[in-house]
Amino acid sequence: QVQLVESGGGLVQPGGSLRLSCAASGSIPSIYLMGWYRQAPGKQRELVATITRSGSTNYADSVKGRFTISGDNAKNTMYLQMNSLKPEDTAVYYCNLKVIGWPSYDYWGQGTQVTVSS
Repeated sequence: QVQLVESGGGLVQPGGSLRLSCAASGSIPSIYLMGWYRQAPGKQRELVATITRSGSTNYADSVKGRFTISGDNAKNTMYLQMNSLKPEDTAVYYCNLKVIGWPSYDYWGQGTQVTVSS
């Protein structure tokens, strides 16, 4: 079993910054992807960014140039640095770990609220 715990959410003004963290523990597999998703009220959960253990990343078009995903394998921790925040970034942000297989299997954190407002 893998446990994921997010932290770092909060209330910020437009143009501000936050850094989210996701700490993983338990029986972490050797082959997996990790990423951040977000979900606003009344909307579907959407992919924000992903990262492999080797450091390859990809981003949703809506956050490119503003958000940076990173990871520390030694600490089993993933981060999301969010800059130039906009009100439309307001959502609950979820940490995800996908075990690569046939089929794949997903672990999720409880989520952390990010609110961007004046």
